[in-house]
Amino acid sequence: MTTRLSLFNSPLMLGFDQFERTLDRIAKNSAEGYPPYNIEQIGEDRLRITLAVAGFAMDDLTVQTEDNQLVIRGRQSDDKSRIYLHRGIAARQFQRSFVLAEGIEITGATLDNGLLNVDLKRPMPEPKVRTIAIRQPSDGAARPERQTIDVTLEGSARTTDRID
Repeated sequence: MTTRLSLFNSPLMLGFDQFERTLDRIAKNSAEGYPPYNIEQIGEDRLRITLAVAGFAMDDLTVQTEDNQLVIRGRQSDDKSRIYLHRGIAARQFQRSFVLAEGIEITGATLDNGLLNVDLKRPMPEPKVRTIAIRQPSDGAARPERQTIDVTLEGSARTTDRID
C-alpha cells in the first residue's frame, strides 16, 4: 500500500482540496507528449498557446472549455482510397488539456500553417482588503454552558459544572 504525501494537509490551509485534485490532473496530463506546444506571453494580460498540428484541417480540431480546463482535441480519419507504399505519417488523434485559473477567458483560436493558436486573456488581480466587524453577543442571547472535565487517577472522567 502506498501513501501519498499531500501538500495541502495542513489544518491552516482550508478549502484547498480542489487544488490538490487539479494538481493530480496536471500530473496525469503532463505525461502526454503529442502534440508539442508552446505557451507564450503576448501582452501584459494575454497568453497564447500554440500547438503543432500539421496535417489537421479545421474540421479535424475542436477547442472547448470544460469547467476550468481548456481541452483541445484532434481527430483525423484514414483516407481509404489511398494506397501507401510507405506510411510514416500516421493519422492520429489527440487530446491536450490545460487547467485554467479562475477568470481566464479564451479570446480566439486560429489555424495557420499547421499551427493552432489559442489566445487567452487573464484578468489582472485587484488587491482586496476586507475588515470583519467583531461583535459581542446580544444580552438576551443564551450563552453555552461551560463545563470542566475532571480526570481521576483511575482513568474515569467525570463532568462538573464550572463556576465563573
